[in-house]
Amino acid sequence: MALTTRRNVVVIADEAHRSQYGFKAKVNAANGEISYGFAKYLRDALPNASFIGFTGTPIEALDVNTPAVFGHYIDIYDISRAVEDGATVPIYYESRLARIELSEDEKPKIDAEIEEILEDEEEPSRERAKQKWATVEALVGADKRLKLVAQDIVQHFEARMAALDGKAMIVCMSRRICVALYNEIVRLRPGWHSEDDNAGAVKIVMTGAASDPPEWQSHIGNKARRELLARRARDPSDPLKLVIVRDMWLTGFDAPCMHTMYVDKPMRGHGLMQAIARVNRVFRDKPAGLIVDYIGIAQNLKNALAQYSPRDREQTGIDEAEAIAVMLEKYEVVRDMFHGFDYRAGLAGSPQERLAMMAGAIEWILDQQQQWAARESTAEGKKAAHRRFSDAVLALSKAFALASASDEARAIREEVGFFQAIRAALIKSSTSAAVTRQEREWAIQQIVSRAVVSTEIVDILKAAGLKSPDISILSDEFLAEVEQMEKKNLALEALKKLIHDSIRSRAKANVVETRAFSERLEDAVARYHANAITTAEVLQELIQLARDIRAARQRGEEQGLSDEEIAFYDALAENESAVQVMGDDKLRVIAHELLVSLRENVTVDWAHRASARARMRVLVKRILRKYGYPPDLQDAAVQTVLAQAEALSAQWSVAGG
Repeated sequence: MALTTRRNVVVIADEAHRSQYGFKAKVNAANGEISYGFAKYLRDALPNASFIGFTGTPIEALDVNTPAVFGHYIDIYDISRAVEDGATVPIYYESRLARIELSEDEKPKIDAEIEEILEDEEEPSRERAKQKWATVEALVGADKRLKLVAQDIVQHFEARMAALDGKAMIVCMSRRICVALYNEIVRLRPGWHSEDDNAGAVKIVMTGAASDPPEWQSHIGNKARRELLARRARDPSDPLKLVIVRDMWLTGFDAPCMHTMYVDKPMRGHGLMQAIARVNRVFRDKPAGLIVDYIGIAQNLKNALAQYSPRDREQTGIDEAEAIAVMLEKYEVVRDMFHGFDYRAGLAGSPQERLAMMAGAIEWILDQQQQWAARESTAEGKKAAHRRFSDAVLALSKAFALASASDEARAIREEVGFFQAIRAALIKSSTSAAVTRQEREWAIQQIVSRAVVSTEIVDILKAAGLKSPDISILSDEFLAEVEQMEKKNLALEALKKLIHDSIRSRAKANVVETRAFSERLEDAVARYHANAITTAEVLQELIQLARDIRAARQRGEEQGLSDEEIAFYDALAENESAVQVMGDDKLRVIAHELLVSLRENVTVDWAHRASARARMRVLVKRILRKYGYPPDLQDAAVQTVLAQAEALSAQWSVAGG
């Protein structure tokens, strides 16, 4: 019956691939009644409505066809565009087919049993399909095969985790296989198991009933358990790294940190496309998702992709061989940057020999960067020259992550670790380059071989042969030691790091002093990168800067002021004309009163509340006017004083609490 015959009715169906196909009549064999699906009744009720469907996986089969129900595609946002826009990451495909081997003695028995099961020609086709599935399930779930699959997954996943932090999903053919595979995995890695749903690195997500076998019951939970495991799976910091499923979470579940899916279940069509999309979500530095095939879904994947655009067929299911080729290409680029420096000899040596080799490698790359920059004529070109090694290693790191479980990757992993250690040391020492969090994470994650690279080798001070000094001192003896080092590039990087750390340690104590010294450091390094001064000249400038920093920290004692009073004095004296007008003595008095008044009136959230910040601004202005601070300089002074107060307020809150 029609609810309305109006034509201005629009019906929008989300996830249209799941429904809207119930037009066929179903006859109940028991009572002869005829029924239809919801789609038929909906169209009877709204005969003139316009129907629009949204889906990420349209179906174009004979009996279920999305365009046939909803009409031609209005707009297509395909997989390739999503990757180009950064909405998803590409998906790579790797075949690790676990073949089902049957003994010659068993084959006749199995064939006979199958024929016996399927001999009733009158049996409904659906039941026959179930029986065929059960037969295949028995073969796929054979103990010998599952042992091999479990061992391979553990090794493969650990290799993936060494190169790329994140999570993985295993898709099994049945609940029985889920439990059996779980048991094999925890037999290999007992530490991954936990009876507590809040702990453990591997879990099964499945439904069940009280009638299921007792050994399954610990894996069967209610909705609350599944929600708990879903939260853990989505949390990148949670120790749950591996989930085993049959049907759960294959659609509608998003865990962006999930980057690998191990498929040991026959899948096809839109169901397969929905499943593999679990690993294409964008997350931090994830370069791509990976589908690892143990059962042979390659042809089904191609068939499913046939419904999509040609570009999608190229974008999705990229073969691992391509990833390996890219990795080897990037490896050659980085390796060639060390042409003339034999780093391989040091990799096989003792820790001390590797440390010495690392120092030489850092010096080599720093020298290469200067040579590359010298050949560039523009400032942008010189900056790119100094980033060349870092960018090349980052590109290698991403390529290595995609192919990390391959034999080719294992063959070069020690060298990748070495390259990343050099890059990490240079990034750690750099103050002029803006290093993103993503790059830092890559640097940490890609140190894949603990036997070759340890945290001490990454420390550029130890690589330079220097004992890490107290950065608040930077004594003349230490500066003289740096000045006399043979490896000038390494000495420069070490001193840059120390000065940068020294300045940063004072950032909350004195914002004006920090700004002044930071500008001097950046200026010296920028002129060095532009080849305006030599390594020896910039080293001398940095040594003088270190001495000036040390002298600045002794000013308070000489002038009878605390560090906090000195900070407010610098805020008032930043403009030289204010010093000329007011004189040092009066500025010291104002600094003291500002410190006392602001510390007494500060509240925890004053910097974030407009009203509280306004009161503090009025307080500062009142004190400045009281002592006759030049009116035309007051606004700038107030801003600097408040910035200094904001930097110190956290310390005051702790002290007051």
